[in-house]
Amino acid sequence: MAKKLVQYSVVDAFTDSAFKGNPAAVCLLEEDRDEEWLQAVASEFNISQTGYLTRLTAAESPNPRFRLRWFTPVAEVQLCGHATLAAAHTLFSRGLVNSNIIEFATLSGILTAKKDPDVKAMNDSNSQNGEAQECYFIELDFPTVPTTDFNFSEVSLIHKALSVSSVMDMKITTTSEDIFVVLPSAKFVTDVEPQFDEIRKCPGRGIIVSGLAPPESGFDFYSRFFCPKFGINEDPVCGSAHCALATYWSQKLGKCDFVAYAASPRSGILNIHVDKQNQRVQLRGKAITVMEGSLLV
Repeated sequence: MAKKLVQYSVVDAFTDSAFKGNPAAVCLLEEDRDEEWLQAVASEFNISQTGYLTRLTAAESPNPRFRLRWFTPVAEVQLCGHATLAAAHTLFSRGLVNSNIIEFATLSGILTAKKDPDVKAMNDSNSQNGEAQECYFIELDFPTVPTTDFNFSEVSLIHKALSVSSVMDMKITTTSEDIFVVLPSAKFVTDVEPQFDEIRKCPGRGIIVSGLAPPESGFDFYSRFFCPKFGINEDPVCGSAHCALATYWSQKLGKCDFVAYAASPRSGILNIHVDKQNQRVQLRGKAITVMEGSLLV
């Protein structure tokens, strides 16, 4: 029997404009596919993440639940924010769920996505064209990612990899072992010229850079994420990195709510709340579908 065609969407996450934010492919699986196929398709898309959704019918929860796996062009990962947002957007926008809450069974446990109406955008849209249009954020509930002190004897290698001369702080995440580099300001973040061959020589998985945003910007901090070891030179808007970013800046600034700017060339915006008591991070953003189709193999 021929295999069923696999429907897919390509979604730009953490943005409401096409060709901005972070693109992710979302594949809707109706039957199991082996690891080799999953990785091959992710390599074929050749964007930062490809997510695979499989509906779970025996879930204990009243909310719809899907298995969700994430693959870069070269490897499976344990946590991905923007591809989770893209997966939720695909399910909501295609009308594949009759609920405002979706649960995802992942390598990082059960993650939830909630549709949160954007009342201001809906009111503005209605006033302009007289038609009711659904506008909403998607809120992801993720685990916090702590950082710890990073004692690396060859700090000069980090400076060389980022083409920077001044570093304010340096940590490492306890989950993915990403090096976390705090720069003097947001301008230093935007001006980073990553040397990807040098980054590959650094310890850990990838490098997160961040700096405080200027007060007039409307943001709290800027960031970028480089991960060439996983086939992603620069991840345009890394949701999972913000689980560490928000945790770090919450401790430094003594606050729990942030508006974060991803300073990659594609850019992106995240609204974040840190739930210290439950050690969770809520990431809110928008998404837009830019492509739909079917895999023929």
